[in-house]
Amino acid sequence: MGKLFGTDGVRGEANRHPMDVVTALSIGRAVVLTMKRKDRGFTAVVGKDTRVSGDMLESALVAGITSAGGEPRLVGVLPTPGVAFMTRSLPADAGIVISASHNPYQDNGIKIFTGPGFKLSEEQEGLIEECVLNSRTEEAAPSSAGIGRLQSVEDAQERYIDFLTSTFTDPSSMKGMKLVLDTANGAAFKVAPAVFSRLGASVETIHNRPNGLNINDQCGSQHTQDLEKRVIESGAALGLAFDGDGDRLIAVDEKGKRITGDQILIICAKRLKALGRLKNDLVVSTVMSNIGLRMACEHRGFRYHSSKVGDRFVLEDMQRLGAVLGGEESGHLIFLEHQTTGDGILAALQLIAAMLREGKPLSELAAMMAVYPQRLINVAVKHKPVLAGVPEVMQAVKAAERELGNEGRVMVRYSGTEDLCRVMVEGPTEEITESHAARIAETLKKALG
Repeated sequence: MGKLFGTDGVRGEANRHPMDVVTALSIGRAVVLTMKRKDRGFTAVVGKDTRVSGDMLESALVAGITSAGGEPRLVGVLPTPGVAFMTRSLPADAGIVISASHNPYQDNGIKIFTGPGFKLSEEQEGLIEECVLNSRTEEAAPSSAGIGRLQSVEDAQERYIDFLTSTFTDPSSMKGMKLVLDTANGAAFKVAPAVFSRLGASVETIHNRPNGLNINDQCGSQHTQDLEKRVIESGAALGLAFDGDGDRLIAVDEKGKRITGDQILIICAKRLKALGRLKNDLVVSTVMSNIGLRMACEHRGFRYHSSKVGDRFVLEDMQRLGAVLGGEESGHLIFLEHQTTGDGILAALQLIAAMLREGKPLSELAAMMAVYPQRLINVAVKHKPVLAGVPEVMQAVKAAERELGNEGRVMVRYSGTEDLCRVMVEGPTEEITESHAARIAETLKKALG
C-alpha cells in the first residue's frame, strides 16, 4: 500500500493529515489531472455521510476539483452506493465519497469511483497518490477562464430511491411486513426508510437522528444490540442494520438473533439459483468468511471462491470469474446484476425477496448455514511489520493450527484502514475458539502493542 490509500480509499482522523483540507484539496486536483481525458471536460459527483467534518472536506475537494478545471456535482448526504449510482447515472467521469464507513465520527475518508461506478484499481490510486505526494497538482492549472463551476444535484436522493425500488421485482408484496431499521445516524437515515415504506412495509427506524457526532455510536451494523431488542419488542419480521455510509447490511431475525453477511449470501444464492440467475453457480467471499459458508455452498451445489479481504478484491474476482453474487461476512454484499459496489439497502431488498419467495421466517432460512464458533479480536498496534517476521506471533498461530487440525482455522491480518491487527479463530466449540484467540491476541499485544 502507498502512503495515502489503504484498502478502502484514504482514511484517518479528521483535520489531521491525510484527512486535512490541504491534502483533500490536492486529492481533488489530482483526481482531475489523472482521470481527465484530453480535449473534453471533467465532472465529478461528490457525496458525503453525516460526520461533522464532511462539510470541511467537501469544500476542500470542491476547491481542488474546480481549480483544476473540473466540474463538481454535489449530491449532499447520500450512501456510498448512491454516489456510485449517481456517477454512472448522470453520467460523470468520477465519483468521490467523503466517509469513513463504520469508523467513529472522529475519522473521515475519501473513496473514489470511476465513471462506470467501480472503485479505483490500485494502479489508478497509485497515479493519484504520486501526483499528491510529489506536488504535481499545480501542473496544467487552467487560466481564470478555465476554472470549473460546481452544481448541486437536488434530486439525487429521489433518483437513488427510484433505482432501489426498481430492483425489487418479486411478485409478492411487502405490504403488512413490519421492519425495524437501524441507520447508524449515517448516510442512509432518509433513503432507507423511504425505500421500504414506498414498497409497502410498516417501517420503524432507530438511530436516525444524526448530529455529526453520533454516527456509528453504539448503533448500526457494528452494534446491533438496540436493534435486536427492538425487533423482539415490536414483533417485527426482521431488523436491518446499516453502517455509516450505507454499504453494509447486517440483519436480525424475528427472534432477535444477528444474521451475518455470510448467511445472507447463502440465502440470496439459493434464490438466484432457483430463478436461474446465479451465473456460473458461483459465490465469491473472502478468506475471513466463516467456514460454514463454504460447506453450505458445497451442500447446495454452488461453486465457492475465496478472495483477499476487501470488497474491491471480491468485486475483482467476481468480474474475473463471471460471478454475480459476492460479499464479506461483515455485510459488504455485491449484487452485480444491479450494482457496481456493496449496497446495504439493495442487499436488504434481495434478502426480503428471498424470504417472500420461500414463505419462511429469516431464522429458518439462516439455518441453511451452520455458523462455526468464531472469535474476532482487534489488537491495537503501534507499527505493522510483516507478521511472518515476528517469530513469537507465528509460533502462537502455528500452535493453535496444530491443535485445531481440520476442526478450525486461524487468520491474523492487519486492518487496511486502522492501526489494528485482527485475530480471527474458528473452532469446534466456543471455549476452544476463545482460548486460542485470546492467546494469540495477548502475544500480539506484547510484540506490537
